[in-house]
Amino acid sequence: MADSSKEISAEKVRSAQELTPGSDSDAPVVAVLQETPKRSWKSYIWDTFDKSPEERRFLFKLDAALMTLASLGYFIKYLDQVNINNAFVSGMKEDMNLFGNELNYMQTCWTVGYVIGEIPSNMLLTRIRPSIWIPACEVTWSVLTILLTKCTNATQLYVLRFFIGLAESTFYPGMQYIVGSWYRKDELAKRSCLFHAMGNVGSMVSGYLMAGSHNLDGVHGYHGWQWLFITNTVVSLPIAIAGFFFLPDLPEITRAWYFTPEDIALAKKRMELEGRAQRSPYTKAKFKKIFTSWHIYTLVLLYILFNNGNGGNSQPAFPLWLKSEGYSIRDVNLYPTIVEVISVITTLIYAWTSDSLFRGARWPAIVFSGLVKIIAYVGLTVWKVPTPFTWVCFMLCGFGGGISGLTFAWAHEICSDDNEERALVTGAMNQMAYVFQAWLPLIIWQQVEAPVYPRGYPTMVGMAVGLIGIAFTIRALHKRQIRGHRHALVGEA
Repeated sequence: MADSSKEISAEKVRSAQELTPGSDSDAPVVAVLQETPKRSWKSYIWDTFDKSPEERRFLFKLDAALMTLASLGYFIKYLDQVNINNAFVSGMKEDMNLFGNELNYMQTCWTVGYVIGEIPSNMLLTRIRPSIWIPACEVTWSVLTILLTKCTNATQLYVLRFFIGLAESTFYPGMQYIVGSWYRKDELAKRSCLFHAMGNVGSMVSGYLMAGSHNLDGVHGYHGWQWLFITNTVVSLPIAIAGFFFLPDLPEITRAWYFTPEDIALAKKRMELEGRAQRSPYTKAKFKKIFTSWHIYTLVLLYILFNNGNGGNSQPAFPLWLKSEGYSIRDVNLYPTIVEVISVITTLIYAWTSDSLFRGARWPAIVFSGLVKIIAYVGLTVWKVPTPFTWVCFMLCGFGGGISGLTFAWAHEICSDDNEERALVTGAMNQMAYVFQAWLPLIIWQQVEAPVYPRGYPTMVGMAVGLIGIAFTIRALHKRQIRGHRHALVGEA
């Protein structure tokens, strides 16, 4: 598959040379991008080392702005998403007289808001400036988070969690769409996975903040879990506001103050050579093309199986098991952060090996993570195993969360010739995954069944098997698509 992709890439470069206007302004850009130095060992560390000085300078600016905002934004998104789990096991349940399944309902309300907002938001991003829309939503969810401290009953929590989910729905699919609009194939997986890893960092920091906030219990009349929501907002707001000034929008509409006209021309030409289409109107024919293609159905199914197949990590299964074993509140919040560390490390390994060792292939890491999850969740399904093995199984759950960036990178590449399809498919991937999250946990992750979860862990095994199967299916269909494109290019020549 890598060889086929190279042939197409070379053909696109030759086509771009023929189609590029012969103006003086275009010539330097083409010259910079058509240098193809040998791939040295340094490129396996970071992909810019083998690029021209001009492209390196451009990518440094882009990484410093876009990737910093993407990473910090996803960090605060996850921080404000998972804090309810830490608060629930750290005194909120007892202080507000909540019962077990009310945590499920809080998560469901967040998920419903998240699902409603995703596809409309991603479609809006093809028409309005992301540098306005995304930061505005970040500010909104940051302010709503601090209002959680004023809740006195479960209904108020449900309402706020719904609107927090609605505001947060803009960020991940939207930022994946923006990242996919700037980076080339050899750069994309690392960037997608780097900022996705910040979600795990957000989960870790939420645990650390809860452990620290517990020491503030009673200060100024607030409980420790209320201090968690306050500190989350204090951390989140400055990052959200920075987006108004530094988010670069898309190459064809960017007005970023740190880019020169030459940088913008370079960005546009990079996407042209990559075959990444620019914006065009939504039409009936376009919608028909999108919904009669295999892209949207297989990629959405892939992400549903990934996103809903990490319950040992995304659900408070590990903390509730620790609590049932008699661990302190501090330990219940700190030990699960080990799983997040494992997720960060494996995410980076998946990204680097996909871009370098596997030469852009995304499926090997996806299949490997599925195999590890089968081992982990079979062990947790059996349940009555030695305690050290239960610890190992929970640690292995961390291997499953790192492939989100790879699935989106794969989607960007598969849908690269249609900007609107790319936006719609990536939005649908995230949206449909959370459609399942809106109801599935109520059935298989009922808190009254914690920590054994007799339906949860077996379902995770089945989803891991399905993940491996759909990954191989997409690989076969993508290879057929590449062959078809190559034959079409040869026929036109």
